[in-house]
Amino acid sequence: MTTTVRQDSGIHAAGPATLRIESLHGSLDDPSLDSMNLLNEVAQRFPDAVSFAAGRPYEGFFDVEEVHRHLRTFCEHLSVVRGWSEEEVRRLLFQYGRTKGVIHDLVAKNLAVDEGFEPDPESVVITVGCQEAMFLVLRALRTDDRDVVLAVSPTYVGLTGAAQLADLPVLPVRAGDHGVDLEDLARTVRQARAEGLRPRACYVIPDFSNPLGVSLDLDTRRRLLDLAEELDLLLLEDNPYGLFPAGSARLPTLKALDTRRRVVYFGSFAKSALPGARVGYVVADQLVTDDTGRRLGLLADQLAKVKSMLTVNTSPLAQAVVAGKLLESDYSLARANTRQAELYRSNLQLMLRGLAERFPPGSGVTWNTPGGGFFLVLTVPYRTDDALLEHSARQHRVIWTPMHHFYAGRRHTHQIRLSFSLLQPQQIRAGLDGLAALVREQRSGR
Repeated sequence: MTTTVRQDSGIHAAGPATLRIESLHGSLDDPSLDSMNLLNEVAQRFPDAVSFAAGRPYEGFFDVEEVHRHLRTFCEHLSVVRGWSEEEVRRLLFQYGRTKGVIHDLVAKNLAVDEGFEPDPESVVITVGCQEAMFLVLRALRTDDRDVVLAVSPTYVGLTGAAQLADLPVLPVRAGDHGVDLEDLARTVRQARAEGLRPRACYVIPDFSNPLGVSLDLDTRRRLLDLAEELDLLLLEDNPYGLFPAGSARLPTLKALDTRRRVVYFGSFAKSALPGARVGYVVADQLVTDDTGRRLGLLADQLAKVKSMLTVNTSPLAQAVVAGKLLESDYSLARANTRQAELYRSNLQLMLRGLAERFPPGSGVTWNTPGGGFFLVLTVPYRTDDALLEHSARQHRVIWTPMHHFYAGRRHTHQIRLSFSLLQPQQIRAGLDGLAALVREQRSGR
């Protein structure tokens, strides 16, 4: 029997169903969607290698009993403080939950304590991780093929992937010397509009960004807000690392400085509470109107419509565990993460000392000094790509992230991202020894 191909569906008519990649959504053929899977696969194939790739919180403080305690704390809060019956508490935990979330009021209090702004709880949508929050916003902003989003480049690959799924092209904006090149941002927006495009928002990580580890200074934050007003642009602020400065001082978030509702704020409890809970949120307090000017509520209400058809609701059980941690810490995750913040500061200093010892001036290797967070970037005198990553894991037992994964078009670079959050000191030293061996090998041309 001859196998024929039906041109309308992309499915072979005989034998096991086989789909052509061209017949699936275009994003699935984009290399950016392979980035996270690639790193996980390399780590699984070389389990004895030290991984500087994973931007995960330290696991040494995880305690299963805390999960049960947090859950009990929230249940007691519902029954004692709110006066709920046992049946009401049970229903909240076991049943489908409110689409916008059941701990939105507690998240608003946490933001008031830790970030200096207290949003209307109804402007908060609790999401399945911050990744869902990004997709909800990008999906809502995308109306037709003219719409685009901007992002400081290099940028978090999750934003690029979410935009691909939402059919929303990403225009890069240079980071410059201050974390975002404001002149390039304005030029990119105006050029896009001259070409008939409609820039909707600019994505930025103001504190210890992924992947660069850089932060915006206070003056740049204020100027960025003014420029967003001038350009009629939303700012999508992502803040997963803000609680972990290398020093004691923390700058205000863009949202805390925002007086004109220009900022849509993404938050996550993955780094500060429990990554396995997969609980994030978005603060979207922008007003939405129809063409007559009639108010239709907040952007958060519109995002909830999208969420209701995507994940229906975020697990109430997962929310309850996060809520218990918020209650036990008097709503301050900065205070609850004192040990973690100190460990990350110590690891960063160990990384910087170790790099200086192994790569003295003249070695051809340089790096940045972030003010906190989980990452720094190393520049080396040779091309870095996925093939070299695999060789590094196999031959030198060290894994890192090639920086080309964070650029549109995946152009090759001479840089790698190093994450130090998950590792213990002896692992950091061993990993840096492996890096030094790799550099010597590559410079000698072997």
